Amino acid sequence: MAIMRYAEALNAALREEMERDPTVFVFGEDIATYGGVFKVTAGLAEAFGDRVRDTPISEQALTAMAVTAAMTGTKPVLEIMYADFMPLTLDALINQASIYNYIWDGQVTMPFVLRTQGGGGVGTGAQHAKSLDSLVAHIPGIKVVAPVTPADAKGLLLAAIRDPHPVVVLEHKLLYNTRGEVPDDQGPVEIGRARTVHEGSDVSIFATSRMVLEAEKAADALAGDGISAEVIDLRTLRPLDLGAITASVAKTNHAVVVNEDWGFCGYAAELSATIMDHAFDDLDAPVERVAALDMPIPYSQPLEEVVIPNADRIAAAARRALA
Repeated sequence: MAIMRYAEALNAALREEMERDPTVFVFGEDIATYGGVFKVTAGLAEAFGDRVRDTPISEQALTAMAVTAAMTGTKPVLEIMYADFMPLTLDALINQASIYNYIWDGQVTMPFVLRTQGGGGVGTGAQHAKSLDSLVAHIPGIKVVAPVTPADAKGLLLAAIRDPHPVVVLEHKLLYNTRGEVPDDQGPVEIGRARTVHEGSDVSIFATSRMVLEAEKAADALAGDGISAEVIDLRTLRPLDLGAITASVAKTNHAVVVNEDWGFCGYAAELSATIMDHAFDDLDAPVERVAALDMPIPYSQPLEEVVIPNADRIAAAARRALA
């Protein structure tokens, strides 16, 4: 069992898949010579040569290129440096990647992975700190994963590269230097399976990406009040693990959903409605929602801390659910 940084685990997944499958190639802004802004692709250009390509800054063109490459029998892994610029990729995702398998009746597959990172916490300002989870999770035909641990970072990226359909991998800039155990034989982690992080019996907290870590802190704080919180890491934003969600709500009868995207029309809103649709009879109180405040992400870190969800806000939501 190795201890790896999250970025190293992603690097290991890319390296293993490029060694295993010669059709896998990696491209994006500053990912070859520089090794990526967060060093996820460090050393790959030296090992794999032209299969690791630096590109100009043109997210829209790069995503269209990935779609075309996937249609011709290769497996492109595209890195978009900041999730804030995902809107530029949406034409290719919505009008090409997500529908070609459907409109050609399965004759076209789309083994295409788009990696990007988002989220705040380091004062990178309004154009480099957003979480736009709902934009990509909204699209039928696109799978969306958001690993939290290094083991899941490797396992879910392996699964994404081997998937015949387009997968968006949402990473978080504050996770790249986190460390954790990664089994030596770590294989693909099934897309669509949630992970129970912390067992509990009073309230279920469903969290995504780095918010899982804040939810764990909230569970510890709630334990001090005698409240037993169950923390579920969704791991896959689409497709959802509805079985894990409804089973947890059936046990605790109270639910809190946490996502770093904006609240209005955001991923937490969808998750809240999904729980109401599928587990209403098990709820003893309305679902509580915790999300980013409805404003641009401030450059000032003290202000940013107010806007982005944290353990205190999650614990307060759990207490409201149980009141």
